[in-house]
Amino acid sequence: MRLGHLEVDRLTFGQALDAIDDLVKDGRGGTVFTPNVDHVVLAEHDHAFRACYHKATLRLADGMPLVWASRLYGERVPEKVSGSDLILPLMRRAAERGWRVFLLGAGPGVGEKAAQILRTQLGVNVVGIAAPMLTGSGTAAQREEIVAQVRATAPDLVVVGFGAPKQELFIDAVRADLPAAVLLGLGACIDFIAGNVPRAPAWMSRNGLEWLYRLWREPRRLWRRYLLRDPQFARILWRGFRERRMAGALPAGETHAA
Repeated sequence: MRLGHLEVDRLTFGQALDAIDDLVKDGRGGTVFTPNVDHVVLAEHDHAFRACYHKATLRLADGMPLVWASRLYGERVPEKVSGSDLILPLMRRAAERGWRVFLLGAGPGVGEKAAQILRTQLGVNVVGIAAPMLTGSGTAAQREEIVAQVRATAPDLVVVGFGAPKQELFIDAVRADLPAAVLLGLGACIDFIAGNVPRAPAWMSRNGLEWLYRLWREPRRLWRRYLLRDPQFARILWRGFRERRMAGALPAGETHAA
């Protein structure tokens, strides 16, 4: 399903887990991104961000607005598969399969805390932790140093938590240097595991209100994103609807919103 300049894979939660499982089994690596409203808006103006999304292996709907948009377009995405929902089931599967996991990102000491929880509570084989301070998506020298550290541990999964668009641009820049690893851009997931950042209540997440919870928690950092930038999503959504109707993909008067 295309929304603005991004594509979203129409997968259930279980299918997404199985697809990542298949990537690890295949041994040829891959990249997993979790597009949300903010990513759709960023892709309107950031051509590099848009380009790395086009090369991603999996793009999983992170938020109910994308699921609702797919219904409007008649290209139903079955459910949201946000990174915050995905991370623990994925780590349980990593423990079952004996996958080697590298945690990359979050603040100093957060990765160590998350790794301890994953090792003791789930039995995950966390083989490496790093929390580099990057300039943008990283200079060539910064990326080379990080790649060397990650490659030395031979991970199956690399959980990258730099936030968008930094993590997607970083992953795209290093994917060829880590050809056997599956790299996942999962934002604040390392912080979630460590308990440093609380998740929104389930009822807010189900009803597309997770953004409101995050804005309430971090208003000074997030107000521009949620109140100034992300409202552009409505315009992008309407543009896509009009394009589909003009192309005959939607009958006049029908929205497929049911």
